[in-house]
Amino acid sequence: MNLHFPGLDKGKGLYFLFVKSESKTPGGLTAWPMMTSIYKSEQFKGPLRDHTSPRAAVLCADTSQSMYAQMVCGLCQRHDVLRVGAAFASGLLRAIRFLQLNWEQLRADIEARTLAPCVSGRGGSPPILRRPDPELAQLVRDECRTGEWAGIIPRIWPNTRYLDTIVTGAMAQYVPALEYYGGGLPLVSTSYASSECYFGINLQPLCNPTDVSYTIMPNMAYFEFLPVDDTTTGEAVAPEGDAARLVDLARVEAGREYEVVITTYAGLNRYRVGDVLRVAGYHNAAPRFTFVRRKNVLLSVESDKIDEVELQRAVERASELLRPHCASVAEYTSHACTKRIPGHYVIYWELLTTGDEAVGKETLDGCCLEMEEALNAVYRQERVADGSVGPLEIRVVRPGTFEELMDYAISCGASINQYKVPRCVALPPVIELLDSCVVSAHFSPGLPHWTPARRND
Repeated sequence: MNLHFPGLDKGKGLYFLFVKSESKTPGGLTAWPMMTSIYKSEQFKGPLRDHTSPRAAVLCADTSQSMYAQMVCGLCQRHDVLRVGAAFASGLLRAIRFLQLNWEQLRADIEARTLAPCVSGRGGSPPILRRPDPELAQLVRDECRTGEWAGIIPRIWPNTRYLDTIVTGAMAQYVPALEYYGGGLPLVSTSYASSECYFGINLQPLCNPTDVSYTIMPNMAYFEFLPVDDTTTGEAVAPEGDAARLVDLARVEAGREYEVVITTYAGLNRYRVGDVLRVAGYHNAAPRFTFVRRKNVLLSVESDKIDEVELQRAVERASELLRPHCASVAEYTSHACTKRIPGHYVIYWELLTTGDEAVGKETLDGCCLEMEEALNAVYRQERVADGSVGPLEIRVVRPGTFEELMDYAISCGASINQYKVPRCVALPPVIELLDSCVVSAHFSPGLPHWTPARRND
């Protein structure tokens, strides 16, 4: 990045970083997300001289308090900020939404040299707030009270050179919103990594978000690739029968898609990460890969991932609430809606009723919560603890809607003999068709059950 933006070491980065709770394996080992492991490591200790956020703010387990403290520190050092970012695009948008909702309290705290009681009770005001800044407080007021949020990032942080966040895969849906708030600032995805392994870096960081590719670093692990048209589903580790079809890094073909398989220093042996990549070209002789998708994943708003089997199981569990009303789910599909922040899951239901009684609002609201209870722990944690996913929504559509959906697919060239109802939709015309048939919308009335694991130390 210094090749493109000289002098980055002369300023700071406003990065919104958060930890998540840990759990224990049956053998007593600590299990937590990769980023939490990094933030709590010995290497991350000490002052973060190139970040606006103090380490204590990053390690605060309460996401709302952590966000507040990091935003205050970022505002107080606005002229030092040369880059703004978060791990995922959704996280950066959550920060902007937080500013939209809390700018008045932020302004008051900056002017009064204090933090809101809910935050300051966890350790007092940071040193940066120990002097009044009425000029900054007035600027926050002037920029935020008008309700004009286009280009808000460079307006408040005028020296920002670029936005640093992941915009590939499921995060691509957030690019228009980032461009709106970023006012033309470059969107940069610098690297590609997972909890299992670090893969590579983007050697063309200023490319268009749709053209982001990563050059695999062969010293990170031993990489092999399974052509996607040869893969079987539901396997976590490549079985012996796939060994003959594996291709090593030097023999992948440009333009072809592969599922990545890794053997790592930490002990994973031919482990199928679940990422599907496309060979986009080469950097010298090293292949560059575009992230295509997570294998078998239907829904994702942030780091949550729901596949078809899990969605089906959730629908079946929720539909049990319909039986006393002589109703059932005839067809369904889904969509990850990101028009609002945070994003949320939308499930379209076409109901089949055999009785005279209509299914009431309370029952359908309960179905939303029942679906959330059936989803995985990562989803429930992000709903309950992180607030990074909004309440699940069920939109009931009128009878015959899914026949219209099939007619539309056939009109676009699909074979009537091979047509299957898609369990997730993303095309705007399809979503518009479904939304035009909605007769009622229902949201989860509460939070699903989620309890952080207790620490033994």
